[in-house]
Amino acid sequence: MVENEKVLREVADRLVDLQSQYPVDFIFKSSYTKANRTSSTSFTGIGMDAALALLTKIRNDYDLPILTDVHSPDECATVAETCDILQIPAFLSRQTELLHAAGRTGRVIQIKKGQFMSPEDMKFAKAKVTETGNDRVLLCERGTFFGYGDLVVDFRSLIKMREFGSPVIYDATHSVQRPSQNGMSGGNREFIAPLARAAMAVGVDGLFLETHPNPAEALSDKESQLPLADLEQLIERLLEVHHAVKGK
Repeated sequence: MVENEKVLREVADRLVDLQSQYPVDFIFKSSYTKANRTSSTSFTGIGMDAALALLTKIRNDYDLPILTDVHSPDECATVAETCDILQIPAFLSRQTELLHAAGRTGRVIQIKKGQFMSPEDMKFAKAKVTETGNDRVLLCERGTFFGYGDLVVDFRSLIKMREFGSPVIYDATHSVQRPSQNGMSGGNREFIAPLARAAMAVGVDGLFLETHPNPAEALSDKESQLPLADLEQLIERLLEVHHAVKGK
């Protein structure tokens, strides 16, 4: 999420550098606010206007497309003025008015699959966007609740969601979260790389990764963020899998 300009620029600098070295295209994601936190004492952001202003700077200065979450119908039009992709958070993936409002902006809409939803349910979430006349939809897998405080990934969902005709994205960092651990989200960072490689082997159109220069100091999702220093090695391993699967 947007913490301050220094962190945003440090990440953007690294992404642009890696993009010049590897056959990958980056989309810069950061939330202007975190509306869903386990505890009301958790950091939720620096304010919508200030955060969107910083994301606009990143978009203009680095020529990177911007993806951010929207949380209510009233936010969509404003956010669409400065961001290229609007993301529907997992817990809001069934909210009809929000999906309609996002669709009407004409922007690309990424829908996170709710942790409580089957992959088949995403057909109906997508339809709520496309019935506005907007067929620019991405479907994103981020794990499924497995009892209390844990998530698992059913990789069959990547195949099932592709049947709906939209690109499928795999969220490798939120999938390793441990929800609601003593008032905040925990996580198992060591599973990010193997699960990302598995998704590449199954076949996806893109990967979603949260990264931070120093995850221990991150103000959100610190246990499930990939250290920025580890990003290049992960990209190299993922490209190896991609090339093996594609026979290149």
